[in-house]
Amino acid sequence: MRYTWPKKKLCRREGVNLFGTEKYDLTKGGKAPIRTRKSSEFGTQLRKKQLAKRMFGLSEKQFVSYFKKAQKSWAEWTTWEKMLRLIELRLDNVVYRANFARTRIQSRQFVSHAHFTVNWVKVDVPSISVKIWDVIALRDKLKESPLYKSLLEELEEFSKQNKGSVSGCKWIEVDSKKLTIKITALPTKDDFEQIIDIQKIVEFYSK
Repeated sequence: MRYTWPKKKLCRREGVNLFGTEKYDLTKGGKAPIRTRKSSEFGTQLRKKQLAKRMFGLSEKQFVSYFKKAQKSWAEWTTWEKMLRLIELRLDNVVYRANFARTRIQSRQFVSHAHFTVNWVKVDVPSISVKIWDVIALRDKLKESPLYKSLLEELEEFSKQNKGSVSGCKWIEVDSKKLTIKITALPTKDDFEQIIDIQKIVEFYSK
């Protein structure tokens, strides 16, 4: 399911900027977040789930699938850590985290239009899960496009201002000149989006 509400209204509904750009900054424009009545515990869990789904741009079916995979995994982490790790390692999210796109919506479009390769193989599926030592690269023929020339300039400027770093993610290594991303570790709970209360989401699905 794709959301048809105006995106600013979705942000106001959840009380946060879901898309990360100035256009959806709730402190501007004069409209306050939509007020709701005091929620029950179930209502709170539902809202936390909706917030996370909308932030990552996932359908209910996809979200449930990640929860079930996390439950079945034998990894020695909590269910909520495993669930968020699976979502963080989606290809479209990694492209966004590397600052190769301004929003997750844009990164999904880039991946869907086969702008990137994974380990030098062209891909066009945003939900592909990457793993440690995978290398994501912008396809050579796109590096001269106006869109990515502009991105290169922005990354170079950002790098100068941040001591050579172009991403705040510790689990990826970004080469802003070659436009490549290497997965060097698994994301930990400190790397997750802090406004997401995944424990409430796990409780919601565990009922």
